[in-house]
Amino acid sequence: MENSKELRTWLDDLGLDHPLVIAGPCSAETEEQVLKIAHQLKDTDVNYFRAGIWKPRTRPGNFEGVGALGLNWLKKVKEETGMKTATEVANANHVELALEADVDLLWIGARSTVSPFIVQEIADALQGTDKVVLVKNPVNPDLSLWLGGIERLYKSDIKKLGVIHRGFSTYEKTKYRNIPEWQLAIELQNKFPDLPLICDPSHISGKRDLIFDVSQTALDLNYDGLMIETHFDPDNAWSDAAQQVTPESLVQIMKDLKIRKETDAEAEYNNKLNQLRAQIDVIDNSIIDTLGKRMKVADEIGALKKQKNVAVLQSKRWNEILGNMILEGEQRGLSEEFVLKMFKAIHQESINHQEKILKS
Repeated sequence: MENSKELRTWLDDLGLDHPLVIAGPCSAETEEQVLKIAHQLKDTDVNYFRAGIWKPRTRPGNFEGVGALGLNWLKKVKEETGMKTATEVANANHVELALEADVDLLWIGARSTVSPFIVQEIADALQGTDKVVLVKNPVNPDLSLWLGGIERLYKSDIKKLGVIHRGFSTYEKTKYRNIPEWQLAIELQNKFPDLPLICDPSHISGKRDLIFDVSQTALDLNYDGLMIETHFDPDNAWSDAAQQVTPESLVQIMKDLKIRKETDAEAEYNNKLNQLRAQIDVIDNSIIDTLGKRMKVADEIGALKKQKNVAVLQSKRWNEILGNMILEGEQRGLSEEFVLKMFKAIHQESINHQEKILKS
């Protein structure tokens, strides 16, 4: 599969003057709930109304969706509001039922993307479809696996393709439900700049008060759209209550977001510059986060040294680290002088942390 302007034809044909917006409840709960939300979103920037019909959960026992019954509700959404509809499919049977219900956009979820067998089954069932098909990133940060899902669909003669960045699972406790790992999505974007890239700030955030900031970062990085879970009573939603927003909140988010448009050569230059600066910001935040984690480990070492009455400075270990980092830096185009200055500063901060613990 090669990058081509044709990859974004389906998106360009919508003629939007704002980012693509896919919104609706995490789960279709009742016909009344689905239709009420749809009517509240009807005259907004929302282009596709989403609702989870089948909900693959991490552990059994949680609400796993109303099933095929909910597809009838999506039909009514289209009939009553004229909005296009969208839902997740996880196997060939889901595909067959969704196509029968004339769902306009289908996406493959993160848990499905991890299995080439499942993706191939879905690709075979969708062979030659004219529906829009999007692939969420796998739960683990594996770019090849993500691209592999797209390539399987592409080989099944599916023309209207795109990807959804919903973040990645981690054992660590962070402010996000799923850590963004923006750099991985940026790498995908660099390989396929014309493949529509949608951000799912709801699943990245895990809580509604982070959705705006994540959405803004995505637009700064030149993403093509957003998928935001929306519910008229989010606190009482049957699934993912904490990360859903009300329709009114969604409208306000879209009003407040700064959207950069390319209108002339100067604007295109500024847009590209801002996009690159946004990438720098993402990387810088990652550096700070990594340094914070490093110092936590240094604190643990300090506590261990205090327990065993060992000196903070271990010259042999320090020289080994420095030598290895200089070699690693050279392979990445970093000068020896820069690596020395950086790691001396890191080492000093580590010593300060450990000395503080020894004196406490």
